[in-house]
Amino acid sequence: MNVQHSLDPATATAREGGPATRAQFQTEDDKDMLRAARDLTKDLGEAKPSIYWPDMLISTGVGYAGIATAILADNIALAIVAGLIAALALYRSLMFIHELTHIKKDALPGFRTGWNLLVGIPLLTPSFMYEGVHVIHHKRTQYGTIEDPEYLPLALMKPWSLPAFVLVALLAPIGLMIRAAILVPLGAVIPAVRRLIWERASSLSINPDFRRKPPEGDFRKRVAWQEFGVFVWSWTLLGSTQVLGWKPLLVALAILSLTATLNQLRTLVAHLWENEGEPMTVTAQYLDSVNVPPPGVAAEIWAPVGLRYHALHHLMPSMPYHDLPEAHRRLAGQLGTGSTYEGANHGGMLPLVGRIARSTMMRG
Repeated sequence: MNVQHSLDPATATAREGGPATRAQFQTEDDKDMLRAARDLTKDLGEAKPSIYWPDMLISTGVGYAGIATAILADNIALAIVAGLIAALALYRSLMFIHELTHIKKDALPGFRTGWNLLVGIPLLTPSFMYEGVHVIHHKRTQYGTIEDPEYLPLALMKPWSLPAFVLVALLAPIGLMIRAAILVPLGAVIPAVRRLIWERASSLSINPDFRRKPPEGDFRKRVAWQEFGVFVWSWTLLGSTQVLGWKPLLVALAILSLTATLNQLRTLVAHLWENEGEPMTVTAQYLDSVNVPPPGVAAEIWAPVGLRYHALHHLMPSMPYHDLPEAHRRLAGQLGTGSTYEGANHGGMLPLVGRIARSTMMRG
């Protein structure tokens, strides 16, 4: 495909002055890039069950098989390898929660329910914890502001905030267990506890000031059955210790801690985290976000299910993960070297961690 566009002044300035930055487009969009994103991808965007279901099912199966092997293996080396494989496979399975927040309601019949039964509830992370929350992160006037549940100006914080941000994820599985087994039933009988849990402990967010609004309509029904599911499953896991001992549960929690930590590392480099609360244009949001495109396969492991194209996702939130590589190829080919589009492309996790670490040290 070939679409020709003339450059507007903002685009020209960005290209002449080096890589495009968020600050250059804080109040004015690069209309050429937005137009290209629309025109070059008109034939993409259909979520394909033939890709979603096998990917999710195979990843989940490998993950649970890895947990079982890690629990049963007498050989420590084999148990460690199996645990690593399980952590990575279940990480990929869990990341489909991101797709569930964006796909159209009738695009993948049964997929939301299937995912919750196979992944969300067993891992105590049902889809309601992301649905209705993540969409705020994509709103034009709320991204990067105090109202964004998934944004903190991490690059502008103290140096100690980065290791604390990552290491807290190690405790996530234990926190989820306490939530499901203790706080959820308490909330069922004590309205004040129920309100507190919903506002402060029902969403996958990183902004401590975020307060979630009460669920409504059909979504409230989904929340109810998913909450009941994690409550029953959490007590099933705890009860299993009386039959199987503590080893199986502790091994599984350790594997899931690794998964949570890897996701937290990915979150750390998903954005540049340099905005101080001002509303941004779509272009500025894009440039504050990160693509880690090919070549290289490492990003497909630590940023699976399309998340290596996180900046592109902010341009086209409803684009299915399996179409993002082709969308990127078209946009990169059409807009070329030195374009605004290229400004969000980065080389990998380590350079990005180094960038944000240096930024915090300058303010330390």
